[in-house]
Amino acid sequence: MSTETTELRRRAATSWPIRRWLTLLASITAALLVGVIVAGVLALGSLDQARVRLVDEIDPGLTGAQMLTSALLNQETGVRGYLLTGDRRFFAPYTQGQAEQARAVTQLRDAGAQPGTVAGADLDAVLERAGEWQRLAETWTAPGAPQVGAQQVELSKAYFDGVRQVLDVQRGHYTSARAEARADLDTTATFLQSVLAVVAVLLIGLFAALYLGFRRAIARPLQTLATEVRAVTEDDLNRQVSVSGPRELVQLGADVEDMRRRIVAELAELQRARDELQRSNSDLEQFAYVASHDLQEPLRKVASFCQLLQRRYQGQLDERGDQYIEFAVDGARRMQALINDLLAFSRVGRKTGESAEVDADKLVKQAMRNLETVVEETGATITHGELPVVHGETSLLTGVFQNLLSNALKFRGEQPPDIRIEAERTGDDWTFSVTDNGIGIEPEYADRIFAIFQRLHPKSAYPGTGIGLAMCRKIVEYHGGRIWLDTAAPAGHTRFRFTLPVEPVPAPGEEPAAKTAESETP
Repeated sequence: MSTETTELRRRAATSWPIRRWLTLLASITAALLVGVIVAGVLALGSLDQARVRLVDEIDPGLTGAQMLTSALLNQETGVRGYLLTGDRRFFAPYTQGQAEQARAVTQLRDAGAQPGTVAGADLDAVLERAGEWQRLAETWTAPGAPQVGAQQVELSKAYFDGVRQVLDVQRGHYTSARAEARADLDTTATFLQSVLAVVAVLLIGLFAALYLGFRRAIARPLQTLATEVRAVTEDDLNRQVSVSGPRELVQLGADVEDMRRRIVAELAELQRARDELQRSNSDLEQFAYVASHDLQEPLRKVASFCQLLQRRYQGQLDERGDQYIEFAVDGARRMQALINDLLAFSRVGRKTGESAEVDADKLVKQAMRNLETVVEETGATITHGELPVVHGETSLLTGVFQNLLSNALKFRGEQPPDIRIEAERTGDDWTFSVTDNGIGIEPEYADRIFAIFQRLHPKSAYPGTGIGLAMCRKIVEYHGGRIWLDTAAPAGHTRFRFTLPVEPVPAPGEEPAAKTAESETP
């Protein structure tokens, strides 16, 4: 372990961990919130008591007192009307007033006007005074009582004035109690509002403290670490990573520094291996090219003399001699085709042409022209949809379409070949498909068919070197795409798919286009 990493780990051991910071902040927050919650609960209790007293006692009591006053006034009106006229019809309000009085008394008792309370004493005083007046009035209004005059009317008024006095006292007490309860309710509500305001201030303060504490203890060190790592990845791998802050971040910085040092060491080793591999590949490609090229001349000579023997001595030898010459001519031809295919295979990726924008429609048409004779012989139908413009080497991409079309024509079924070429965009790629109605390929051979020299049929059944699909894969991968057999194709059809990037892929050794820098969140 390096000295710098050891120092980072020593600093990590002496730093507060994030858990301790969070525990401290949580404890302070909990203590403040508990205090505020207790005060709030007490305020709510007081508010509820004031509300209950006002709503369930004072207001119903005041309403009952008003009902009692109205009932007694109705009684007084009935008595006075009867005393003045002697007509029993004017006495009806008295009877109704007594029923209302009973309901009012019941409401007052339910609202707390019980013995031992101010409201109970007021109610008892009202009932006592009203009882005296009622007993006197009933002696005047009872059936068979002697007729009364103005003297009884004045006496009744004097007695009822006493009833009015105690009613006024009762109403005054209820009014004062209501004002006091209202004041208590307002005071409690104001206190509760103050508690809520304190809660809001505390929450704002806590959030501010949490934000500043998080920013200072975690976000800023984390941003510093991210900046250090980004500088290493984008600028200089030899730059040392150093970070301060909580224990976890310091430990993370130490781990990143260890990883950076291992990456630097592995990259150095990888670069050495890459240089060695490039030299080996260059030598191997040069050997393959020279070997294949040097084989062409003696092979052409062998093929020429074999063909010359075939033309000159055809029919002069026995049947077996002609057969041997035919074998030699056919072998020489297949060897030439194999060497030519190997040369073409080895040239892929060796910068054989300039990459440019190419209309895929033109590539397909060129491949069809190259196969025109076979197309006419087989009666094939080749159609395609709208094809895009792609980036690549014209000759290589033409070879992809030509190999796929050639396979479709070669491995045909009993019906004339029907080949369809289509393309669609999928994300950052163009996906091409070549579908035919040939003999098909079993799904278990989906990977094997792209290996060089791999064949699924004997040479006598289907001619060829077995290098066509391997060539397609190498060309497609050289252009940044991939190729595969679509095993989900409809029954009785074979479908190959391959992709090509929408944007051009930089050639080996070239720098990719600069990416737009992403905005950083502070």
